[in-house]
This record gives sequence, structure tokens and C-alpha cells, in this order.
Amino acid sequence: MSHRRNRPPVEPLSATVESLSHEGRGIAHINGKTVFIEGALPGERVRFLRTRRRGQFDEGRTVEVAEPAASRVEPRCRHYALCGGCSLMHLDSGQQILHKQTVLLEQLQHIGGVEPERVIPPLSASHWGYRRKARLGVKYVTGKEKLLAGFREKHSSLIADIDSCEVLHPYIGKAIGRLKELLRGLSVYRQLPQLEVAISDAFAAVVIRHLSPLTDDDKYILAEYEATHPVRFHLQPGGLDSVHSLSDQDEQDLYYRLDKHDVTIEFSPLDFTQVNYDLNPLLVDRVISLLDLSAADTVLDLFCGLGNFTLPIARHANYVTGVEGSEELVCRARKNAEKNSLTNVDFSVCDLSGQDAGVQVMGYAHNKVLLDPPRSGAREVIEQLDLQRVDKLAYVSCNPATLARDAGILVKQRGLSLKAAGVVDMFPHTSHVESIALFE
Repeated sequence: MSHRRNRPPVEPLSATVESLSHEGRGIAHINGKTVFIEGALPGERVRFLRTRRRGQFDEGRTVEVAEPAASRVEPRCRHYALCGGCSLMHLDSGQQILHKQTVLLEQLQHIGGVEPERVIPPLSASHWGYRRKARLGVKYVTGKEKLLAGFREKHSSLIADIDSCEVLHPYIGKAIGRLKELLRGLSVYRQLPQLEVAISDAFAAVVIRHLSPLTDDDKYILAEYEATHPVRFHLQPGGLDSVHSLSDQDEQDLYYRLDKHDVTIEFSPLDFTQVNYDLNPLLVDRVISLLDLSAADTVLDLFCGLGNFTLPIARHANYVTGVEGSEELVCRARKNAEKNSLTNVDFSVCDLSGQDAGVQVMGYAHNKVLLDPPRSGAREVIEQLDLQRVDKLAYVSCNPATLARDAGILVKQRGLSLKAAGVVDMFPHTSHVESIALFE
């Protein structure tokens, strides 16, 4: 008869946290080795469990805060310890944005080898119920006889068992429990892998991905919920092109307003839009201010999407050209321009990550440029772009590392100056850093 050796219980270790890593973990040193500790803040004395050993560093998880920092706050969400949707809710909101500013400036210096002449004050808006775009996993757990819907657990592919979310817009964030009950009542509840959420100024669109056809009874259940809640369901039985509204009639477009510029932007549930609609108007205003637009300016807006920046800019400039890689988004942007009676704007389809991107946009007259690329940045196009006539170039970034890389190219290779840079708190309570920079 074999016997398994009983392992002694793992004892927590103690450490004093010195600083915060870019992704929001506390940094400490034990016997000269760096340890990244989840849930720990600078200045704190914590007890932690080591979760992973690596050659150059270890990783750990806080189990007790013996001496808390003044910046520590009680997380507002009761699911925070489990859910992976947020990572900085234990840090004061004001300190979160200052940390992100530090991350941006460090990345600019270390990766790009550049420093801004001026640091722009951080942009912040609502910290709660701000998120209007999200993808939620769905899974029926047979052993628990329970349907789960939400974000993934921290450091896991499992779906967190939550019934509310403090950062999702209340249309959905306060209704996750009710939505789970609704979905559990469908005949296909075992074949629902995910929900795609997009919230407009009027209602929430929820795209239900389903691997088996819905019955008429299923559709009736969903329609009854629609009748009493600010939610419109869309069904996705296959690929992205299979998405359609529950009623199979013409979709009621989602939209958001940029009142200051008298612009309404319509979009479909799967279109890319800024996650934080309360902050987005502030970001649009800042872009327009940094570009210092006048009626004589011609502007080139690269990675323009639906026209979120293009259309407001058209209210202030002589002419604007928006360029985007998605033909579908360009078609929607053109419709948005028409609906807003804007005639001094046009849109073009171009793969801006291609080797000939600069050649394709070279024919457009412009003296000011806006870049709003994906996380991969805009290296390919900025290396080719004709900048001889450009007075100002604004760069909106969702990844400080690629912004820093591209800033180095613009300054060291293309001869521009980095006049200003700052952060935008698009994703409060997460380590995600959105930023903006101005080059001249």
C-alpha cells in the first residue's frame, strides 16, 4: 500500500512594499530577489503567499495587510477579490490616475528615449458605472446546477460567479443576476458561450451568442424582458455577419451624442466605440484643443473608426479626411456624416498597418494629423507619412509602450518635437493606460 507524503502547510511571508509595477502589483525585495505582490500598495507591510517562482523574480498574493497605506480604500465591489475585471479598486481613484501618469512618463523615457516639454493634466470622469462596452462569458456549471455570466476570474479562464458589476453601466451592471435567471429559462441555456454588451444613450444592446437555434418560446421570453427593461437583444447563431435583432426587423441604431459639437454618432452592437462615454466628450474636446483648429485647417484623421473625432473636428476645420481599415466602419462613418449634415468631410478605406500605407494617404492635403491606432500602434504609417506640411500631430493611445516607441520615431527620425503628453482615465480601477500626446 502506497502512502502520499503529507506536505507541510505553506506559511505566508512578510514584506515591505517599495513601489507599484506598471500592471498595479506591489514590488518588494526578499533576500535581494524582486517579488511582485498582487493586492499590495507602496509603503505597506503585508503578508503574502508566493504563487510562482521565476529565475529573476517571484510572484505572490496578499493575504494580510499588517500596515495599510493611506492610499488604500475598501473596494466597492463585493466580487473584487474573485473577478478579474478590475485590478486597482483597492487604490484611491486619485492615486490610480497619478500611477498611470507615472507609467506613461516612464515608458516614454525608457522605450522612446523622449520626454514631453509639458505634462497635460489627467482627464477623468465617472469612476463607477462607466463601462458601456463589454464581453461577458457565459457557462452552465452542471455540478453546481448554476448558470454563470460575467468576466473571467483573476488569473483564471473560469467565469467569475457574480450577480452585479460596479463598473458596468447600471442597465447591465445592476442586472446581471436577472439576466442569468432569464438565460437559464431558455431551452438553449447550455449552449450560450458569451454575451456582447454595447450601451447607447437610450438603451443597452445585448448580443447573445448561441450554438443551438432558439425556439419560439425562447424568443418570446426575451421579447417579454425587452418590453419592461431598457435592453434590446440581438442574436448571433454563427459568425459576426450572422448578428441580427431579436425581432428580425430593421435594427434601431444605437447612438451617443457629442452635444458640444452638435454631433450624433450611430453604431451597431459590435462596432468599436470608446468604452467610457462620460469621458469620451472630454477626450474629443482635448484633441480639438491640442490641434488648435481653425477654419483654414485641413486634417487627416487616421484610424478614424466611426468618426468619433472626425465629425466633431469637421465643425472646426476647413476639411477633414478620415481613414480606416474597416470598410464597414467607413460606410457607417459616411452615414454619420450625412445624418449630421457635414459636407466638409470624407472617408477612405486603407490598411494603415500595411507597407504602402503612407503612399495611399499621401495624396490627401493636410496640415494637421490625428492618430488613434489600436494597441499595436502606428509605426508603419508614421514611418511613411509625409510630415513636411504638418504643423501639429495629436496621438491618442491605448498602449503607452507603443506610443513611446512611436514617439521615439516621430522625434528622432521624423524631426518632430514632443510638446505635451498626459493620461486619460478611460478604464478606472484597472491598470489599462489611455493617453494622448502632441507633436509639432
